[in-house]
Amino acid sequence: MEFDKPVVGGPCWAELGTSDLQAAKRFYGEVFDWRCETDPREELRGYTVVRLGDAAVAGLGPLYRPSQPVAWSVTFAVGNADAAANKVAQAGGTVIRGPIDVFDEGRLTVALDPSGAAFHLWQAGEFCGADVFNRPGSLGWVELSTRDIKRARDFYTSVFGWSVNASEWYTQWGLHGEDFGGVTSMHDRFPADVPPHWLPYFAVEDVDATAETALRAGAKALQEPTSVPDGPRIAVLRDPQGAAFGVYQAGQER
Repeated sequence: MEFDKPVVGGPCWAELGTSDLQAAKRFYGEVFDWRCETDPREELRGYTVVRLGDAAVAGLGPLYRPSQPVAWSVTFAVGNADAAANKVAQAGGTVIRGPIDVFDEGRLTVALDPSGAAFHLWQAGEFCGADVFNRPGSLGWVELSTRDIKRARDFYTSVFGWSVNASEWYTQWGLHGEDFGGVTSMHDRFPADVPPHWLPYFAVEDVDATAETALRAGAKALQEPTSVPDGPRIAVLRDPQGAAFGVYQAGQER
């Protein structure tokens, strides 16, 4: 990701919904050296902002409804949550929650794209999103896995105005001339019951060492450490509660 701060239309936050919040705190603290700061407000049910030093980098929270899967979600910054929610609906997506005010922090919408991939919209109030990107332990790339790339392109370019940079091997999303994510086909790569989804990639100093630490802490490797041609070294892991996330070598382009 080439942004160093939240930009309207771009990713601003990654958030884990998990079935065991305490276990998640221990696991990700060990893997990324995150410091956990749990919100004391009762209605947030233990929602935790994780930090590198004083910098907020991601959120960990409980599952809020029985049907919610254990998963990481990606949040995109918008200037007006209500207008953005309307754009989602007009482009063929579904708004499943919100827009709602989250205290004075901002205004949140949870949505599905036409294929069913979930994502969040965030209109900043007192909270804008992650304080840092691309630093080891922070969000550095976001990737959509879908079975219909053309439909995904039409939807997200309509909602956010993203540019599309397609090569023979990979398609990247961009904004204001800066790439921040990509989209990949799920054909032949995923079991039929795995739904389309967004995957956050966190920057690390050493992909192999991070993957080894995660495996010792109870993770499973969905994609072993791999060097991408003309790109970084990456791995995709599943935490002990079942949420997938990616890691990539800091300091290299995705």
